[in-house]
Amino acid sequence: MLPPRPHRPQFQRCGLRVQGSEPSQGLAEFVKLNPMKFAPALIDDDAVIGDSYAIVLYLEDKYPNPPLLPQDPKKKALNHQIANIVSSGIQTFQNITVVRFIEQKVGAGESVSWTQQQIERGFTAIENLIQLKGCAGKYATGDEVQLADVFLAPQIFSAIELTKVDMSNYPTLARLHAEYMAHPAFQAALPARQPDAPSST
Repeated sequence: MLPPRPHRPQFQRCGLRVQGSEPSQGLAEFVKLNPMKFAPALIDDDAVIGDSYAIVLYLEDKYPNPPLLPQDPKKKALNHQIANIVSSGIQTFQNITVVRFIEQKVGAGESVSWTQQQIERGFTAIENLIQLKGCAGKYATGDEVQLADVFLAPQIFSAIELTKVDMSNYPTLARLHAEYMAHPAFQAALPARQPDAPSST
């Protein structure tokens, strides 16, 4: 989820469908784009980048207007800290590899409580961090969409829609979610609005 920019790279979408334990035919091709076999991957001309954080920073460097990182060193560090909590402190523990391992070793359905626990741990840290810094404006670190928001928006959406996390424990994050859902760029990035989204009919 990125805010609109005047010049945008052309994206190549690579849809993968995994059923059971057998990978789809597209997996072999996707491994060439991201050796870790995780989405996403970005193709921009001759650049191929296969990591969420690296992709966002690449786009920030190549398409800097409007900026996702503030000039103030403290606010810049805060944006990186929040983004890292999401990417390393939450998403790492709820990726498909971990979820499948828990299902296989512990039992069917056990991954749900594990995932909720990891999300809640990360959300508690971010909620406290934002309140402690007193930095929130309309968005997480001010009145403009910045790096922290790019990572927070999809994580909060997933927590609410897929994991059913109780957001009443996180009033700041719940308010931010409402702002994200009202923002045209975040609306356009919702999973159901992507061209390869499964049909609801």
